[in-house]
Amino acid sequence: MINFEEELKKFHPSLEVEDAEEAIYNQDLTDMADLMVKIVKESKKTSGE
Repeated sequence: MINFEEELKKFHPSLEVEDAEEAIYNQDLTDMADLMVKIVKESKKTSGE
């Protein structure tokens, strides 16, 4: 059986849309495209181009 008092203690309100958007955009995330650009630039440096 669900203990509603215990469940309410665990509850954390979700972020508002603006707050969530800001939290997401403020993270420094590297994706595959960023990694590929970095690899190509490094390979050009080492090959002397």
